[in-house]
Amino acid sequence: MPVGPANALSGLRLLSAPVFAFALAEDRTALAFVLFWFAVGSDVLDGRIARARGEASAPGGFLDHLADATFVTLGLLAAASRGAVPQLLPALVALAFGQYAADSRALRGELLRASALGRLNGIAYFVPLGTLVGRDWLGLGFPTDGWIRLMGWLLVVSTLLSMFDRMHALLRARAGG
Repeated sequence: MPVGPANALSGLRLLSAPVFAFALAEDRTALAFVLFWFAVGSDVLDGRIARARGEASAPGGFLDHLADATFVTLGLLAAASRGAVPQLLPALVALAFGQYAADSRALRGELLRASALGRLNGIAYFVPLGTLVGRDWLGLGFPTDGWIRLMGWLLVVSTLLSMFDRMHALLRARAGG
């Protein structure tokens, strides 16, 4: 896989994930805020850069999704350690990404195929993290951890629905109908 600017951004997002999780868990508010917005910005830009330069590829797409999944999984794990999201959520995010990569045959170099709900979840996993980081950086009392935890439980439900939908679609495709 060539290391162009798009893949470099995705790689930096992947490398920043454990630092972000540490910053979030240890209440290093400014660092967590900067790394969160770096992740969002790099996620928006990497695909655009790859397409503009004619460097879009299945391995680059996989790296992008791996970086996102790692960033949100570790971030949600740190948030769960603070009681801000359900403990179940980070594990489900990791399992959902594994299912997505496996049934898309991404490891064989095929393009990833996202369902509408899976794509929405992929974006929504950033929301409780951004809410928590933004609230803490601004020193606000709202939204409370209870509201953020509610977001987390809604994501638990939508992730389980997405995983079931993906499994059902795969079984249907294998059955020939």
